[in-house]
Amino acid sequence: MRLQLSAPDDSKIQKAIAITGSKSETNRSLLLQALFPNIKIENLSNSDDGEVMQKGLSKSTGEVDIHHAGTAMRFLTAYFASQEGKQVVLTGSQRMQERPIKVLVEALRSLGADIDYAKKEGCPPLKISGKKLEKSQVSLPANISSQYISALLLIAPSLENGLDLELIGKITSVPYIKMTLALLEQIGVQTSFEGNKISVAPKEAVANTTLVVESDWSSASYFYSIAAMCKVGTEIQLSSYKQSSLQGDSVLAEIYKDFGVETTFSNNIILLKKTTEVKSDHLEYDLSNAPDTAQTIAVTCLGLGIGCHLTGLHTLPIKETDRLAALQTELGKFGATVDIDSESLTLKPQSNLKTGVAVDTYNDHRMAMAFGPLALKVDFVMNDAEVVSKSYPDFWNDLKTLGFGIEEL
Repeated sequence: MRLQLSAPDDSKIQKAIAITGSKSETNRSLLLQALFPNIKIENLSNSDDGEVMQKGLSKSTGEVDIHHAGTAMRFLTAYFASQEGKQVVLTGSQRMQERPIKVLVEALRSLGADIDYAKKEGCPPLKISGKKLEKSQVSLPANISSQYISALLLIAPSLENGLDLELIGKITSVPYIKMTLALLEQIGVQTSFEGNKISVAPKEAVANTTLVVESDWSSASYFYSIAAMCKVGTEIQLSSYKQSSLQGDSVLAEIYKDFGVETTFSNNIILLKKTTEVKSDHLEYDLSNAPDTAQTIAVTCLGLGIGCHLTGLHTLPIKETDRLAALQTELGKFGATVDIDSESLTLKPQSNLKTGVAVDTYNDHRMAMAFGPLALKVDFVMNDAEVVSKSYPDFWNDLKTLGFGIEEL
């Protein structure tokens, strides 16, 4: 699906949007529900990833295809490895079969798991024969994707002896680890996280518990970007959000103050209000704890004609695409000068944006959604726009609600 995008007639927007549940919280909650059926879940994400996770958890044998869903790949690897008697081949898209998973496989093997590579060493597809995991000591590099760590923590209470996990080196994406531990504590599991050591106690059963999934802060990021690029006085209301959020991307409320956007919390609703113009021509952020916001922030800076230096992005090259390389290419189409290395991106200020651009999305939902708000500043075409369904199927309709021109070509 190719879309022609253009700005609203009036860029002083006054609208309310309801955003679906967090993909991150949904997938964690679904795995816990599979282990402990007394758990009920409210406000599930309507994303492709959430649906893939549910379908995967329902299988006991045969092929489980998670398509592009990286979170599901990591979580289901741990789940099936710990489920005695289940035998599956866990696979995904061509890109998924290029994404590394060796660190998680080795960790699970050290606990006693029976996992083999069906094709390429270190990558999916995986042949998994579920068995009772009796060992409880494991170590991982601390600077890897937090999803590897969370995958182990989520199955930990179902293991006979729980889990003692040591993280080697500097820990990244701490909020996502804390989100996982907070969900475990909500269902009555004892945990501790001191220094580089995490312990999760075993638990045979869970009392009747309801987990309410907060709306997705990563999805909110695109509306922060819109507010930042709109006129002063713009107000966008989003639901449902908690001021004491478990999600790392909730740091957006602080980051976007630099873009003149203030956030007000009231009754699980946030109001984004553009109060001032941006006062700086160059911004710097360490996004180690919120790497999924990098694309949004870079595009926001491009639209406002300011530069930025973003660090802590070492996990971006192994996402749905190499997001650093993709950003360099797509920002460059608009005339931007972008330098990247293995963990950072630097954008130089660019005042005049090139027109007639067609943005490619690389099978990456966040590439599509991060660039969407740029239509406030320049008309352009979005290729393969349907990829947003991975995490936010209603995205383009919600932009229409804000007045954006969106025409299918």
